[in-house]
Amino acid sequence: MGGIVFRSSSNPGSRTLPPVPLPRATRDGHGRHWTGRSGVSENKPPKGRIIIKPTRLTRQLTLFDVYAISTGAMFSSGFFLLPGLAAARTGSSVVLAYLLASLLILPSMLSMAELATAMPRAGGAYYFLDRSLGPAVGTIGGLGSWLALVLKSAFALIGMGAYMALFVEFPVKTAAVALAVGFMVVNIIGAKETGGVQRLLVIALVGILGYFVVQGLWEVVFEIGMAEVVRTRFTPFLAQGTEGLVYTIGFVFVSYAGLTKVASVSEEVSDPERNLPLGMALSLATATFIYVVGTLVIVAVLEPAQLHADLTPVATAAAAFLDWLPGSVGFILILIAAFAAFASTANAGILSASRYLLAMGRDRLVWSGFARVGRFGTPTAAVIVTAGLMILIVVTLDVEGVAKLASAFQLLLFALLNLAVIVMRESRIEAYDPGYTSPLYPWMQFTGFLASLWLIALMGWMPLVFTIGMITVSGAWYRYYARDRVVRDGAIYHVFERLGRRRFAGLEHELRDIMKEKGLRAEDPFDEVVARAIVITFSERVPLSRIIREAAARLHSRVPVDGEQLVEAFMRGAVAGGTPVSHGAALLHTRLPAFEGSELLLVRCGAGVELDVADETMARQAAETPIGAIFFLVSGVMDPGRHLRILAQLAGRVEDPAFMPEWLADRDEQELKEILLRDDRFLRLRVGSGPKTAALAGRALRDLQMPEGTLVAIIQRNGQPLVPRGRTVLRQGDRLTIIGEPGGLREVERRYGD
Repeated sequence: MGGIVFRSSSNPGSRTLPPVPLPRATRDGHGRHWTGRSGVSENKPPKGRIIIKPTRLTRQLTLFDVYAISTGAMFSSGFFLLPGLAAARTGSSVVLAYLLASLLILPSMLSMAELATAMPRAGGAYYFLDRSLGPAVGTIGGLGSWLALVLKSAFALIGMGAYMALFVEFPVKTAAVALAVGFMVVNIIGAKETGGVQRLLVIALVGILGYFVVQGLWEVVFEIGMAEVVRTRFTPFLAQGTEGLVYTIGFVFVSYAGLTKVASVSEEVSDPERNLPLGMALSLATATFIYVVGTLVIVAVLEPAQLHADLTPVATAAAAFLDWLPGSVGFILILIAAFAAFASTANAGILSASRYLLAMGRDRLVWSGFARVGRFGTPTAAVIVTAGLMILIVVTLDVEGVAKLASAFQLLLFALLNLAVIVMRESRIEAYDPGYTSPLYPWMQFTGFLASLWLIALMGWMPLVFTIGMITVSGAWYRYYARDRVVRDGAIYHVFERLGRRRFAGLEHELRDIMKEKGLRAEDPFDEVVARAIVITFSERVPLSRIIREAAARLHSRVPVDGEQLVEAFMRGAVAGGTPVSHGAALLHTRLPAFEGSELLLVRCGAGVELDVADETMARQAAETPIGAIFFLVSGVMDPGRHLRILAQLAGRVEDPAFMPEWLADRDEQELKEILLRDDRFLRLRVGSGPKTAALAGRALRDLQMPEGTLVAIIQRNGQPLVPRGRTVLRQGDRLTIIGEPGGLREVERRYGD
């Protein structure tokens, strides 16, 4: 297949996917990535190299972009239209309804954050449902979510057009169509540019609403007085009783539904394991504060009868206490905020919805052309079709009515996402390795699942019928178009396998490829493991069985099992086809129950390896490229994710075309290890090469003032490696390999570099 695949032991019920060639990361001789599967292009490629067109979207969205997309998708009708209508149903307890609704969205947000950090792929909810519950549910979730997002975004465009009409005399639908075309162009140009527009909109929106809330609280506390507000506005609190409050919670819940839109662009988020959950949490905190405190201010300053009949309650409330500003400045500020809210919702909607088509196109559930990335690094066809459908809906349908009906489908989606987390965890797939794990599992997920179904029941028959209709249409599409094009099952079959039924091994391979792309985590001890690795070099052609035995004998001193047990474990993996092989390198690995760390042994075979172990995959790969490198990795069973991430990092390094020539060149042990170390995580110094390093001679390692987080990992003296210890005294000519964080290494170079 060309690339390293982490194989599982064979299963009679599993299906095998045909090999699909994938482009790989390519590095120059210094290890710098210049193109790859993710589309990252950090440095220009050397002349004469062929650039592989990226098949993945570029990771260029930052934490603030995540926050902006998520926050901007929540403030439109939820704040600028609904408070008055909601207050008419429950009275002043509308404030509590918004607060409780934010708590009910929390399980779904946490589940989405876990799934997104484990599988940061375009399509978000579609991809998660497809890989967990199978392509049939994925098709229903993908097509339904795409249509729901299009409807919501079209509704936002109508809202924008209405607000524009307050400034200039212009037909609302014409304005909405023009705005749709504008946002389509921005989304085609690039996610970074789309994120830039989103940032500006959200900065304006949150800034103005923040001012509205702070000034409103001042009015309530110091001008009107809290006691007077409680007496006149919040008594009685439950005007329509508990039943009215419960209904209103369901009514305003959809105000928070935009929170999870950002998961659909998770493939384009840099450092998704940090930025996705943190950005979503910050967004929810912002939305909850503005919704709750903002509605409190609105209820406090407006008469109940006036509020209940008001479709622009924020503007009316602002006019009541911002009258000290000259002219209509206060009213205009709120209009700008409303415009920014509807604009950010529409912009984020096109961005998110187009990624559903992209992801389904990749999986051949819809036309594969939607998966193509254009010259700007965006799914051009998916963006155009999404925006085109929005324009058609704006021109032909009652957008507001249909958009409200689509809210029930979003609730169903939340219920399924909570179920997806349960399925993924219970599947026990080791490569399911989220950077963030939802707390209180599985009770958090059960709560989110039941809460979503409860809220659907509160919405009445029409939304339920609309949801059933969307499920029926999407199911028919899968049955008659997509089913025969897909050879894939979800993680739910891994749960069935625990009950004696079949599993789908292809999902494990896909998740391990995702692990390889995500890379190591900050706490993974990859550099330390490489630095202390054992190195064996064979100049003659050697049988694989002999290499395994010698490796086991050398590793025996570091792990709590005898050599024969290690031989058996490595042999079992090789015979079962569990040894990743590619580009002339083989990775033999095992995990031990009585061991907590990770140990690595590196083998260089200049004359190649004689395959005397029955492994068809290894034999086929070795026939293409003779095996010249074998890595033996041993880890404990308690942290399978760390073991797989280290293995994936080794596999990624092996795929570098420059790796094998460097590995087989005449190099000493220290240089071999440096080939594997990450380029920005190690520094090489030679004592005596200049005045600064000359001062190191005669000093013990414990006396050096090394920055925190850095350490001398390898010392080469007279061609022989030394194990660095605190009492080790440096000598002239010693070559040091120092590992650590990039910032600490820069400080070491500043102090001691010549």
